[in-house]
Amino acid sequence: MDIRINLERLKDDIEALAQFGLDARGGITRPSFSQADREARQWLKQKITAAGLSFRQDGAGNLFGRLDGESRAVLVGSHIDTVINGGKFDGSVGVLAGLECVRRIKEEGRKLAKPLEVVSFTDEEGNLVGDFLGSRAFAGLLNKAEIEKGMTSFGRPLQDILAGTEFSVDGILRAHEARPEVEAFLELHIEQGATLDIEDIPIGIVERIAGKNYRWCSFLGKADHGGTMPLELRHDAFLATADFALKGTQLVATQHYGSMITVGKVSVLPGSFSVVPSEVDFSLDFRSPSPETLEALEKELLVLAKDIASTRGLTFYSRVVDKTEPATISPRILGILKEECQKLNYPFLTMTSGAGHDAQIVSAIAEAGLIFIPCIDGISHSPEEMIRWDDLEKGANLLLQALLRLAS
Repeated sequence: MDIRINLERLKDDIEALAQFGLDARGGITRPSFSQADREARQWLKQKITAAGLSFRQDGAGNLFGRLDGESRAVLVGSHIDTVINGGKFDGSVGVLAGLECVRRIKEEGRKLAKPLEVVSFTDEEGNLVGDFLGSRAFAGLLNKAEIEKGMTSFGRPLQDILAGTEFSVDGILRAHEARPEVEAFLELHIEQGATLDIEDIPIGIVERIAGKNYRWCSFLGKADHGGTMPLELRHDAFLATADFALKGTQLVATQHYGSMITVGKVSVLPGSFSVVPSEVDFSLDFRSPSPETLEALEKELLVLAKDIASTRGLTFYSRVVDKTEPATISPRILGILKEECQKLNYPFLTMTSGAGHDAQIVSAIAEAGLIFIPCIDGISHSPEEMIRWDDLEKGANLLLQALLRLAS
């Protein structure tokens, strides 16, 4: 029996979900446990039950819709939370395409050997405490101290964000106790880069997902009058930061090509027009698909920062905010995805993902697979995020056929 997804229904679902958290700047602001997120969760629950699936929610707020079967479960999904002023396709296409696949299998009366579950993981975007709160809770990989004491991106403890909701810190930490036995997890996602769009290829099959080391760093120097202190006598924290950003980028580009480094947020103190900066706090994000390279980058970048500090008469501090390990996709899953692409006559490209995904976390406890579809001009985490519906149809049909293989 040839089963295909209902694209018009999937489009309607995506457009409907995009109304929750629609903000004044034309984007979507739907961080987990916000009012918009709670409304979106209720909407998704109704969609799951209307499809005739068994609904459940765990202690981390992960949402599941189950089509029963025997043996270990095959999961499909992603996340519906967004960055602030984000787009409507990041995460949501994976959850809603997964729902459409399971819904079509049920509608066709296809009997499967294994249970299928569509899942929406909480806070993949890291608005709360670290990235991947929901999938890490599901996998039992949370840092207890970070969850209990860490500050969210809103400057408030997680406990405060949970106040007034049905969730608790203890419930999040124990969410993995309710996890079913899982055999495999598939995720469909927009690429969040321009490769597929430039190459005009509708499908990316991800082979590796880069690991990330995210740190908060500081150079501490000395404030002086900007009009009187000679340049050669200054202990300028901003110049040290600029020096590090340039030399760090050069180091990664020349010695670890294919890895990434980003200084994305900078705070300068005292922040006065004519005062030499005495302190600069900045974010440092470096990534690599190789565990060995990621470890080498950590050592080399920190040595570089300390050398710059020493040369300029400054002090350097750094602390880890979040770490994820690189993931290699299961050869069996890769084989299935490639075979089903060939059967469907879909051109595809094998890829490495520089962005992290829930599939990366779930791969610690089960086989995982990740399918990319293009986003136009590579734009993501933005109101301008856009896809071609034909690409989504291809990605969702590939997802459907792979799920049928895995669950049969």
